[in-house]
Amino acid sequence: MSLFTRSRRSPDATEDGADGDGDGAAPAGTTGAAAASGATPAAGAAPAAGAEPATEAEPAAARPGRFGRWLLPPRAARGVTVGTTVLAGALVLFALLVPNRLERLSPDAFLRLPAEGILLATLLLALPPRPRRITAAVSGVLLGLLTVLKLVDMGFHQVLARPFDLVLDWILLDDAADFVRESFGRGGQVLAVAGVIVLFVSLLVLMTLATVRLTDLMVRHRPVAVRTTLVLGVAWITCVTLGVRVAGVPVATKGTAEMLGNRVEQVRAGLRDARVFEEQAAVDAFARTPPDRLLTGLRGKDVLFTFIESYGRVAIDDPAMAGPVGEVLTEGTGRLRSAGFASRSGWLTSPVTGAGSWLAHSTFLSGLWIKNQQRYRSLTTSDRMTLTNYFRKTGDWRTVGIVPGVRRAWPEGEFFGLDHIYDSEHLGYHGPYFSWTPVPDQFSLEAFERLEHGKEDREPIMAEIILASSHNPWSPIARMIDWDDLGDGSVFHGIKKEGTDPKEVWKDPEKVRTEYRRAIEYSLRSLTEWVERYGDEDTVLVFLGDHQPVPTVTAGDTRRDVPVTIVARDEKVLDRVEGWGWTDGLRPAPDAPRWGMDAFRDRFMTAFGPQGAPSGASAPGDRP
Repeated sequence: MSLFTRSRRSPDATEDGADGDGDGAAPAGTTGAAAASGATPAAGAAPAAGAEPATEAEPAAARPGRFGRWLLPPRAARGVTVGTTVLAGALVLFALLVPNRLERLSPDAFLRLPAEGILLATLLLALPPRPRRITAAVSGVLLGLLTVLKLVDMGFHQVLARPFDLVLDWILLDDAADFVRESFGRGGQVLAVAGVIVLFVSLLVLMTLATVRLTDLMVRHRPVAVRTTLVLGVAWITCVTLGVRVAGVPVATKGTAEMLGNRVEQVRAGLRDARVFEEQAAVDAFARTPPDRLLTGLRGKDVLFTFIESYGRVAIDDPAMAGPVGEVLTEGTGRLRSAGFASRSGWLTSPVTGAGSWLAHSTFLSGLWIKNQQRYRSLTTSDRMTLTNYFRKTGDWRTVGIVPGVRRAWPEGEFFGLDHIYDSEHLGYHGPYFSWTPVPDQFSLEAFERLEHGKEDREPIMAEIILASSHNPWSPIARMIDWDDLGDGSVFHGIKKEGTDPKEVWKDPEKVRTEYRRAIEYSLRSLTEWVERYGDEDTVLVFLGDHQPVPTVTAGDTRRDVPVTIVARDEKVLDRVEGWGWTDGLRPAPDAPRWGMDAFRDRFMTAFGPQGAPSGASAPGDRP
């Protein structure tokens, strides 16, 4: 049975609705017995003598739908008619009142008067028949699209702590589908994509039918509809004037209009941002520096820039994580000190949170604030020099990338100045994926040692290394094993079976937070043990988080800070950064300096240039 039944008008229908019922009521003149049995007169038959035509004021509940007329008793048919009308109203109110953030989704959110609904009802009542029908259908489609946008916003707020960008974020939908496939398999991806498509189409169709049905109902009962609309309009104005609230929520709302207005401004800002970014990218303090005067304080050193996925400030500051993660950092500091290494730590503010690692990586390396995909595309198609590119420009380093998260062609590798890239297919790994993570961190680092760092008679290396084990969804997680037992990675098949099931973990936010913490601990142990095992006098390691984890883990923390640490055995290296004021050890103090991630490139190149860094020097990009 159709959920909604469209109104049917005879050619001589009047504006006041004195025509055949939109729900298929029995034509005027049908006897009570005939009506009860569902019988109707033959097409074109005249009404019975003395019969009164259906009027606009006739209750909708007394006019059963066309299916009810043939298949259901009158009372049941009337129930279906009333039920579908109520459902239509609920759908429209849902579209107008549902918030675009899950934390705001509560019964209080629906106890409000939407200005947009009152204005739409007024417009529909004022229009003549044909424009009214067109406007009702178009409004239904727009309400459906609005609902889809709000649902997408909910997902973006849960992952990225921001709404969907109508101009720049479409590419992320493809990335989301890939993430589902890599985390839950091809079957999970197909089901998820099919579900999204069905939901999208259903919302458009049902919202359109609901709007048309309510419009027909208002026209059939015009006097009542006009009075009701007037009363609601007065009530809305009164509530705004008096500031009436229920449980702290304003009763009168124009949230949908405000949301759409914000989106229009967002689109305009995105278009303007392209010009602003082009101007910013043209400024590079080191563009004309001769190669022999670049990074002179690091000549002969192996310099490793290592990103730990989702290693955010929450891992260090959150009371539930600070203890275990703090122990790992304290233990790592001690073990490295025993091996002759010293370390300094501070904070960087990432341009993203929850996801978008490539935006953070490119911000760190380019010295530009890469906050969206538009800027990323502009950057990677420009001639902007990155930190890694400047190493290659000197001619004194072999530049390599260890990027286990890359599974397909990655042309950006050339832009970042990497001579050779080892992706997930070229690390020699024959073990299982750990959900999204293709290669466990310990194996990635051991592969780097085998393929590059451990070779004899080699030139100095500058490496960009991505540690992906702490990537969402953090289940199952690998664990540390003896480095000599890693082999080709087959040993991880048994370790994976010991892990948790992501589908079960994500049913409980506390389990998600626990698994995230364990993943960060694993990544940190992998890195510090590698330095302890393979590091030497020429090793200089810079490691950092790329962004905070998703809001499920941060639990309301809106900061975008990530830890950053420099580790070296050569005292002269750390002397160069003494003026930075960073904390001794692997754990930055709460009040340690906090810079924008885009400030790091120029600070680093200045500190390790011919003149070193002046004590207390500052650089553009400091962020409060």
